[in-house]
Amino acid sequence: MMSEPVQISRERIASDFQRPIYHFLPPSNWMNDPNGFIQWQGQYHLFYQYNPFGAVWGNMHWGHATSRDLIHWQDHPIALAPTPGGPDEAGCFSGCAVDVDGTPMLFYTGARGERHDTQTQCRAISRDGLMTWEKDLRNPILHRVPDLSGQQADFRDPFVWKQGDAWYMVVGSRVEDVGGAVFLYRSDDLVTWTYLHPLLIGDRERTGLVWECPNFFPLDDHRWVLIVSAHTGSATGTVFYFVGDYVDHQFTPAVQGVLDHASLYAPLTTLDDAGRRLLIGWIREERPDSALTAAGWAGAQSIPRVLSLDSGSRLLMTPVSELGAIRGRHSRLAARPLDGEATLEVSGRALDLDAEFVPERDGTCGISVVCSMDGGERTDVFYDAAQETLTVRTVIDGAAPTVRVVPHALDAGEHLRLRLLLDGSVLEIIANQRTSLTHRVYSGDAAHQGVRVVGRQARLNALDIWEMPSIWR
Repeated sequence: MMSEPVQISRERIASDFQRPIYHFLPPSNWMNDPNGFIQWQGQYHLFYQYNPFGAVWGNMHWGHATSRDLIHWQDHPIALAPTPGGPDEAGCFSGCAVDVDGTPMLFYTGARGERHDTQTQCRAISRDGLMTWEKDLRNPILHRVPDLSGQQADFRDPFVWKQGDAWYMVVGSRVEDVGGAVFLYRSDDLVTWTYLHPLLIGDRERTGLVWECPNFFPLDDHRWVLIVSAHTGSATGTVFYFVGDYVDHQFTPAVQGVLDHASLYAPLTTLDDAGRRLLIGWIREERPDSALTAAGWAGAQSIPRVLSLDSGSRLLMTPVSELGAIRGRHSRLAARPLDGEATLEVSGRALDLDAEFVPERDGTCGISVVCSMDGGERTDVFYDAAQETLTVRTVIDGAAPTVRVVPHALDAGEHLRLRLLLDGSVLEIIANQRTSLTHRVYSGDAAHQGVRVVGRQARLNALDIWEMPSIWR
């Protein structure tokens, strides 16, 4: 598979109706965490965890793609591969990219051991605009785990930034029997790193056993945000965020929330030339390895989102405006009261939907997608005003329903805004810019493409639907 031209590999599995067409994913095989997300000389670079040898996790390399608009992507050769006998011989795990006075550098975790039980931090440098990379001969540049943790097998995913005249790094880890942790380091030369202290330690019962893929950055010029991906004991894990003050290298969180309640994991952020804090995340699969191997691909990246804070320091997320440039045929459903459900004329497996509802006190309202003619197969996204919950429920003929229910309280006088990005088996759901619920829909039939509006004791203000094209044509 590695030796085949990229276009042949994409064409070979392009007919798979479960495979997204306007979200980024590699030509084939396994992909997970986004890595090294950066804008360089006007071009966005996205690296990612990649297995070139199969559609299941393993053999971690860094794949590479570039884009001018965050929507259309061009594939490039693998950027990083494990070095036999080196600190990354068992895998080049996740990390970030930074601009060091005009020289791009990658910082990543190198894994050793059959169970990847030795994890250290490494770096690589590019001399040709991020196309090829030289690993630092001094790797690993950071190998000592703080005594507080002592968990060499859970010490990964460096995130680096410059503040003043020094460089800082956070690394994900854990404190045994306490919970996930993020440790803070300082360096003057990006080679010698001094441990400062824990940036934050969680509680295993509320925020998980291990924290990985930390991001730490200022947002809206007045507060700092910490994002961590946590092992919570569930199949998918949970992405948490903390918003607070950062003074004298001490972080004091004031607001805590969930960035995504389902299948989006290991997000990575970058600051682009327009001053936007962008986030992209791995959309996990929910199928067994045997199904992934049969399909020949696994994993997708979310549509990049722009981050901001509201007046209460809640994290807001909006798909990048560039997505609008590729929208196809548009349909609009005018305002109306809701009392049951209505099937729309528009249908499809690649849609961008934007709706506004006004539920009464005990009302319910929402949208159903991937519907069969008889309703035996469908995915419902609906809001319950009495319970203040957002639910996604998938029914596939002959299988038990898949149901996720998450809290979503509307503010006084606030209407429900639902943004749905449906693309093959991917469904990104964002409610009022702040509740994210990323879901997978493995439909049993490519012909099931119906869209319905549902609700009782509620009003639809407007529903806009755009058909979305493939970004690979």
